[in-house]
Amino acid sequence: MRGATLRNRRFVLGSLGAAAAVGGLLRPAAALVPTPRQTKGPFYPLTLPLDKDNDLVHVGGASQQALGTVTHVAGRVLDLNGRPVPGARVEIWQCDANGRYHHPGDRGSAPEDDAFQGYGETLSDADGAYRFRTIKPVPYPGRTAHIHFAISGPGFDPLVTQMYVAGEPGNADDGILNRIDATARERVIVALSPAPEIEADALKGTFDIVLEV
Repeated sequence: MRGATLRNRRFVLGSLGAAAAVGGLLRPAAALVPTPRQTKGPFYPLTLPLDKDNDLVHVGGASQQALGTVTHVAGRVLDLNGRPVPGARVEIWQCDANGRYHHPGDRGSAPEDDAFQGYGETLSDADGAYRFRTIKPVPYPGRTAHIHFAISGPGFDPLVTQMYVAGEPGNADDGILNRIDATARERVIVALSPAPEIEADALKGTFDIVLEV
């Protein structure tokens, strides 16, 4: 009798659990670490370029492509539960291969690479995916190599962050990067690897962005 009672009890509890899951009563706990907020910096473009698509290596009307190592950066925009965030506007901006931003406030002595777009934007698709063709970021005085990101859209607060490159010597001493706690810091450091399947002599990296939606 006791064994039958226990079996019945397990059956009822199991049925209740299944019903709750089907009915949406059980929701997954937040499992992802949100992408940390970082400074926008002084070099966000004052005016956006006419060519502001997601290919920063080729500027419309230019005969040459940008200096530097072509790098494909892709990822997904997600909420804390790993669900895609479609229709998010994803912007990036970075310095060129000479360490210069297309910004009047950049007083560096190196020549600007006019064949580098410097800024690009795209929208995340139905799966939250986005993609950019750009160059491998380079360091400049006072900063390790990085790419600025801004994500905006309906239903969430805009996020500004930065993507860093794994293995860069300057990462250890970069004050902005090391202001982030160790756990969140892992979310913004990306390993780059050869991508011959995409483009000869190019690199690729995956940078998923987790929003507090």
